Amino acid sequence: MKVFQIGAAGGVGSRLATILSERGDQVTGMHRRPEQAETISATGAVPVAGDLIADDVEALAERMRGHDAVVFSAGAHGTGRDKTTAIDGEGLVKAADAAARAGVRRFVLVSVFPDAGRDAEPNEGFEHYMRVKKAADVHLAQTDLEWLIVRPGTLRDEPGDGSVTAGLAIEYGDIRRDNLAAFIAEALAVPALSRMIVELTDGRTPISEAVARLAER
Repeated sequence: MKVFQIGAAGGVGSRLATILSERGDQVTGMHRRPEQAETISATGAVPVAGDLIADDVEALAERMRGHDAVVFSAGAHGTGRDKTTAIDGEGLVKAADAAARAGVRRFVLVSVFPDAGRDAEPNEGFEHYMRVKKAADVHLAQTDLEWLIVRPGTLRDEPGDGSVTAGLAIEYGDIRRDNLAAFIAEALAVPALSRMIVELTDGRTPISEAVARLAER
């Protein structure tokens, strides 16, 4: 499989690129900052320069052409409301439109669990982030792409154990980035996981089994 990653240098994206490369997939990782190219190359993926904010749909589509799937895990990561809107929101819209124009049907979006951050003090910046992420989910779900939206719980950096809880609606919890990346890698190879929103946390079900159960739906 040829996979185009947007956000390949990030905590989830770099882990995913490593898994895909090690299993023999061809991975292209888009990056905005020159120093990110080295991070992407270290995963076994091929870095390509691109900018979700500056590039138009056709420029993005040109980079995506020839791939089998797009994985979008990019984010503004607390750099401000404007960047959140431009990357998590408008950037996703551009990427989805570009995938359609490039003829890439499979599109996986890493979104956010609806209960995220609800035990913290109210923060308008965070609320804006949640609204933007929900609007991005809605946009993707209204496209004709073979989309999969994954809503992970709170991300953690401890080593993964290959076990998760996955479903259309589950209780909120944490998930290790290793486990999230491994779930996306497994899901990419299962065409039946399409036009579905999946909530995901750490759990007790092996990832391959969790994906198979979802595919049976």
